[in-house]
Amino acid sequence: MNFKDLGLSEQTIKAIDEFGISEPTTVQADVIPSILEGRDIFTIAPVRCGKTMSYVLPLLDIIHAKRAKNILIITANSQAAVKTSDCLAVFNKYHEITGAALRDGEENIADEANVIIGAPDLLLDVTANSKVDLSKVDILVVDDINLIKKNKQLENLEKILDILPAEKQNIVYTNRRSKELQGILDKILKAPEEIKINKDKEQEADMSAHKNKIPEKKSRILTAEPDTEAVSLAARYNSFNGKTPAFILVKGIIAENEEN
Repeated sequence: MNFKDLGLSEQTIKAIDEFGISEPTTVQADVIPSILEGRDIFTIAPVRCGKTMSYVLPLLDIIHAKRAKNILIITANSQAAVKTSDCLAVFNKYHEITGAALRDGEENIADEANVIIGAPDLLLDVTANSKVDLSKVDILVVDDINLIKKNKQLENLEKILDILPAEKQNIVYTNRRSKELQGILDKILKAPEEIKINKDKEQEADMSAHKNKIPEKKSRILTAEPDTEAVSLAARYNSFNGKTPAFILVKGIIAENEEN
């Protein structure tokens, strides 16, 4: 199977090809078509199986086709938010979609951001400060709800759910099934398709053939200086089709990007 078989657009497939990935992992092959069809999905998947790409790739196409305008991705922590943002930047090369990832500290969310990514506590902070409106979300992704529970963020997640509109597509991932989560899962999902990826698929993404790896940022001391790694990544992959938004991630801050 290849990515063309999954229903992705030519723009997204071109970015995948240039990145050097030859075929989808199991979770990508199982999840991508269902997201494109607009279904609610509950996926149980191990780490390092290609989970992030399984929702980033179809979401790029959905926004590009104007089937959704606002997407919220809730991650377990700020590090995961940045990883998702980097994945969005790399494969958004031939689209014109903007995004903002939130880390602890001051945030300034650009009005044109179609994708907001952050941990529950930080999302509540920016919502309380009227920096982002979550009442118009078309698609919700929760990645990974079990880790959110481990980080003691379920209460904050529930507060966010109360803000979100009832009518939206819901996509939830977990690394393991937990009876404690069933109540909140019932609150989020509507007649979901359940997809389970076996534990033996762990590290599948690491083993798939590719020429490049999305760089992982190391934690740095809080600073107001532009994140040179993020700037470099945007330049390397021509992120946002040459229209990189006028903000760039900084440790704790979204600052003006002087290298557009």
